Amino acid sequence: MTESVGSVALLRRYPVKSMLGEELRAADVTERGLPGDRALGLVHQETGKVVSAKNPRLWRNMLKLAAAFGPDVKIAFPDGTVLASTDPGVDAALSEFLGRPVALATVPPPRASLDRADPEEVLRDGIDAQVRLDVIDRVGAAAPDGTFFDYAPLHLITTSTLDRIAELSPRGAVELQRYRPNLVIRTTADGFMENDWVGRELRIGRDLTVRVIVRTPRCAIPTLEHGDLPRDTDALRVPAAHNRIRPAHDWQPGPCVGVYGQVIRPGRVELGDEVRLRAGD
Repeated sequence: MTESVGSVALLRRYPVKSMLGEELRAADVTERGLPGDRALGLVHQETGKVVSAKNPRLWRNMLKLAAAFGPDVKIAFPDGTVLASTDPGVDAALSEFLGRPVALATVPPPRASLDRADPEEVLRDGIDAQVRLDVIDRVGAAAPDGTFFDYAPLHLITTSTLDRIAELSPRGAVELQRYRPNLVIRTTADGFMENDWVGRELRIGRDLTVRVIVRTPRCAIPTLEHGDLPRDTDALRVPAAHNRIRPAHDWQPGPCVGVYGQVIRPGRVELGDEVRLRAGD
């Protein structure tokens, strides 16, 4: 038994981890998520760690770069330069832009890890402070091996959640780009409605079935500049004040926005597709 909860309002993918992404009108979703999503990542050549804007002191400028998927991923720099991922000079250009030696990779290194600034310390001390870094022992803990997902291949957010954050924000607005969702679901319920979806399944369109596995714990990324968007600490401060919950029953409480999902049944998804929630047991 299912109930309709809304429709697909937006589809987005991010061809290079921690860079800006692109919108889609439709996609054939597999167990690895949207085609081309997190197809590439950067590896810090000195440490072997995966580059992520979750460590804003080192990598916040990743969010000034934009990537588009194709036969070759195209990377756009703020000055208008566009380089293909296969360009022999792309690693040098990225290293110069970021100020540290990096290289594009199609799969994470063995036992890959990344650093994440503690969100509570970011709110207290700012992104330039010497905040403690949490080492994430494995990239893509609930995603297929060899992918660059932080946790799972799909990230979903409802418009109810975005509207609630905007209501509570001092400036009365929030940009969805700050939370880097794959699917935005247009909903009419009040508040952080996807909090209650953990452990349940969503049918999206005709065939796609997604199991919601955890609420999405937020890091420093929503507070950072995203292309032309300025910094906004309220994008994290509001969830910290009004949606501080456990991502899953055995996790510590923290600011959450959206949910992570695993693909149970692949399928095509298009803008406007109905989203139905399977009734809980």
